[in-house]
Amino acid sequence: MAKPDLILLHAPSNYDFRERAIMYGPISDVIPSTPVFEMYPIGLVSIGAYLERHGLHTRIINVANRMLRDSDFNVERLIEGLAPTAFGIDLHWLPHAHGALELAAVVKRLHPSIPVIMGGLSASYYHKELIAYPQVDYIVRGDSTEAPLLQLMERLKYRGPVEDIPNLSWKDSQGIAHHNSLTSVPLNLDAMPLDYAYPVKSVLKYRDLIGLTPFGNWMDYPITCVMTCRGCNYECVTCGGSRYAYKNSFGRGRTAYRSAELVVKDIVSIQRYLRGPVFVVGDIRQAGEDYTDSFLKAMKSAKVKGPIILELFSPASRSFFKKVNQAIPNYNIQWSPDSTDEEVRRAFGKHYGDREIEATIQAALEDGCKRFDLFFMIGLPKQTRDSVMNTVSHLRSLLKEFGKDKRLMPFISPLAPFVDPGSRVFENPEEFGYSLIHRSLEEHRQALNSPSWKYMLNYETEWMSREELVECTYDAALAFNGLKAEFNLISAESASGVEYRARSSKDLIRTIDRLVRENGVESKEIAALKNVARSLSASSICQKKELHWPALSFVRNAPRILWAFTTGSGARYGA
Repeated sequence: MAKPDLILLHAPSNYDFRERAIMYGPISDVIPSTPVFEMYPIGLVSIGAYLERHGLHTRIINVANRMLRDSDFNVERLIEGLAPTAFGIDLHWLPHAHGALELAAVVKRLHPSIPVIMGGLSASYYHKELIAYPQVDYIVRGDSTEAPLLQLMERLKYRGPVEDIPNLSWKDSQGIAHHNSLTSVPLNLDAMPLDYAYPVKSVLKYRDLIGLTPFGNWMDYPITCVMTCRGCNYECVTCGGSRYAYKNSFGRGRTAYRSAELVVKDIVSIQRYLRGPVFVVGDIRQAGEDYTDSFLKAMKSAKVKGPIILELFSPASRSFFKKVNQAIPNYNIQWSPDSTDEEVRRAFGKHYGDREIEATIQAALEDGCKRFDLFFMIGLPKQTRDSVMNTVSHLRSLLKEFGKDKRLMPFISPLAPFVDPGSRVFENPEEFGYSLIHRSLEEHRQALNSPSWKYMLNYETEWMSREELVECTYDAALAFNGLKAEFNLISAESASGVEYRARSSKDLIRTIDRLVRENGVESKEIAALKNVARSLSASSICQKKELHWPALSFVRNAPRILWAFTTGSGARYGA
């Protein structure tokens, strides 16, 4: 077994989730992972493959997933037995602020002489505060850290200087922090493929499938993704991945793209191993009509049969869907208009009307779309409780018109637990009618120890308090659940289960609020609620399986994986 040069560790959102009573609620109900946020950023695969290509052995260990799967799993025993040149820990999404720093502290305590490197959008935003933690030695900043990280690893391996490495925050031998310039911002992503041969080889090399598994139920639902871009052309005001955030916090003045043909080759490479859904990250129209046409032409030529999920960031025309239908025989759409209230939608940064939404849905369903997922959000500027609940009546009319064949699937979720750092709202909350409760990294880290997701929320708005945001979330979810049952989008049994968990969750949060007032957040009465809180923190406002497209389980894909690997047909593109 090769000794890794770099071990990339992914932490849970709260390192102590197995011991603490935390009512996470619905903060992860509309994403693949659990509230532990055990799904690691896809950038770890890109980093691992990039470093391997340049001769550095790199291993990914999903510590969060191991902790989730095995209540007796001993993190310290695992870490103690590892001895790489350096450890890397992602702090991409802010909900990992507690887990990432606690895991880094464990690493540093057990291996004081091995450097700890952190990276990700949240690490980049908070780099000056983050580097002050004693367990952090280096931070590689920005959205594309493959090249700077390679330089850093080579210097660490051969004991070279780091003063000239771009994007690097570091501490010298005296503990003084330095912040090198953020100048490594590639405008082309063609040298950074998502090489899915890398994780297959890694499993064989380190004999560790569970440690590389992307999220808890991935073995049953092996969804994968490809990246079309880094950056964004749009300005959703609470989004830390908006154009504003990328420009002001991550040094990216314009969106960078991977060529359409190479994205398609990434998809083909994935489907050599897995016959499951492939999510195409980023609206393929962002780079312009030529890019869109090139992508669809390459998809048609490749004859990809598995389900392909496309994102929309804005309304799409009938001509677009006709082209998609001709190129991709099995495609699905995800779109987040976020509100049916046009004033709210405009205030959020989305400048289109309800008629454009309806026309887009109609065009997609008439031109081959197998499923259309529609996402709405609670916690937006100018959004009142009435505005949220009016979404239900609007949705009813949409389902009456488009829901007869069960291809239109609506979801609603809260903007939780945090408004993203770097977003326009985070930087100028009063301008948008927000009041921020947590600002610093440390405040967010401590908030993740809260007994319920209400206390984690880092914001209130002029239109809804934290209490109202929580109450409104459950009420809207119950209404959505009822509509989906009425239109036979989910079974009566599923609807009954969601209703029970949503109502029980409301009751539990009220109980926690009372105990906090009476005894404080660390009371033994709250600690005694651990099991019930855990049971109500999954699928609390919708069934997780409502998100799933048809896919073979990993076990059923295993013969295909073995064939692709042993015959060499799954070799990385360009090798």
